[in-house]
Amino acid sequence: MDQEKIKTAVKMMLEAIGEDPEREGLTETPDRIARMCEEIFGGMNREPKDILSKRFKPQSGTHGGMVLVKDIPFYSMCEHHMLPFYGVAHVAYIPDGEVVGLSKIARLVELYARRLQLQEQLTAQIADALMKELSPKGVMVMLEGEHMCMSMRGINKPGSTTVSTAVRGVFGSDETLAEHFYTQVRK
Repeated sequence: MDQEKIKTAVKMMLEAIGEDPEREGLTETPDRIARMCEEIFGGMNREPKDILSKRFKPQSGTHGGMVLVKDIPFYSMCEHHMLPFYGVAHVAYIPDGEVVGLSKIARLVELYARRLQLQEQLTAQIADALMKELSPKGVMVMLEGEHMCMSMRGINKPGSTTVSTAVRGVFGSDETLAEHFYTQVRK
């Protein structure tokens, strides 16, 4: 990331809203914002294959059902308003020969959340990456998020939740399997 460009832009924005970037409380703000960008947009140059490359073959006959990691917290930034949205992700897949460590699922959510993003896009990216990298029988992803662009500006409706889902493979053709996912998520 171009730290100097970020600092210049923040200083210009402060001036544009009528602030004095040289006043005591703001002199270090451009630097703080530049460092923050490194952190909150840290998924920009990372690839899911790096996270999902270490795989395991379960012992024969030990697993063929759904693997669900639910209530994974995420924080992202809306690409329309550059305001945060946050919530929880629920990610399930049906392995077809290989599995990944459970923490890798949370890391995948984190990778995509740390980009300028739309919730619908984030949901699809997680599902598509799992399908591409693991070749499972199916994937289902649900995100529940609150968007600051709705809560603190615009319509001003704090507490409203947006739910997005992505369904791939057998989850799309087997209603019982999809219903099992929803039941487990709501437990």
